[in-house]
Amino acid sequence: MIKVRIPPTLRNEVGGHRELVGEGETVREVLEDVAARYPALEKQLFEDGNLAPFVNVYVGGEDVRTLDGLETRVNGASMILLPAMAGGAPASPAALGSRREGRAGHCPSLGEW
Repeated sequence: MIKVRIPPTLRNEVGGHRELVGEGETVREVLEDVAARYPALEKQLFEDGNLAPFVNVYVGGEDVRTLDGLETRVNGASMILLPAMAGGAPASPAALGSRREGRAGHCPSLGEW
């Protein structure tokens, strides 16, 4: 039983749930299990049998694209789905200064980055 956290942008596809439970040994198996119960979610997650380019999946805080992709073994770890973000305003001088100083960022759901 693997917990899959659902971001607000995908909750309409899963009846408003914040978290689902899936079965499987790999990311693909867990996502296919969840998508079988929520077909609208499948359209958001997969493109031609691969992970859609605008969706990021994390297992144990690691982006599966840097691991074995959909074949990444979950080993009982929780999964997080996050939509890819694009666009935005140009960086402020203050933000550029923090980058030059080498300060790491922080995401509450993923920790330091």
